[in-house]
Amino acid sequence: MSWRSERIWIELITGSRKISNFGWALILFLGSLGFVLVGTSSFFGRNFISLLPSQQINFFPQGIVMSFYGIAGLFISSYLWGTILWNVGSGYDRFDIKEGIVCIFRWGFPGKNRRIFLRFLMKDIQSIRIENKEGLFARRVLYMEIRGQGAIPLTRTDENLTPQEIEQKAAELAYFLRVPIEVF
Repeated sequence: MSWRSERIWIELITGSRKISNFGWALILFLGSLGFVLVGTSSFFGRNFISLLPSQQINFFPQGIVMSFYGIAGLFISSYLWGTILWNVGSGYDRFDIKEGIVCIFRWGFPGKNRRIFLRFLMKDIQSIRIENKEGLFARRVLYMEIRGQGAIPLTRTDENLTPQEIEQKAAELAYFLRVPIEVF
């Protein structure tokens, strides 16, 4: 989503609050919980899950392994829920021609560096760069090349834009900033 006028362009960046992340976190949580319940029911010899009689699974070694995988899955699930809760990766890109300043803001993980805020002068922007990798894991990323700072990504690596969409976005941004486009 973006907002644009003659002097200012603001591009809103979605973070980890995507439907796919909610789905994976929920599936991982429920699956891990099932593994922990099966391991626990094999330890106590009682059926916590009615679909699987506990007598069919011995605690050593199957119950221990299932409990271990369940606990590991719960840790990974809690990590995913944390990134969704904190909305890691969300923010905005603000290009202001009137002020001659580019501001890039992203939310990170809680801590000292939770707020990531980068500020550049527009005259330091060398180009807009498109990185296009085809193949089994196709990847199209839009970068802004800053003099003395290197390349700063403007799109997520998992955004899955088509070649036409990334070219259109790069062309509009390069025209707005009055800089050339590079393709890698």
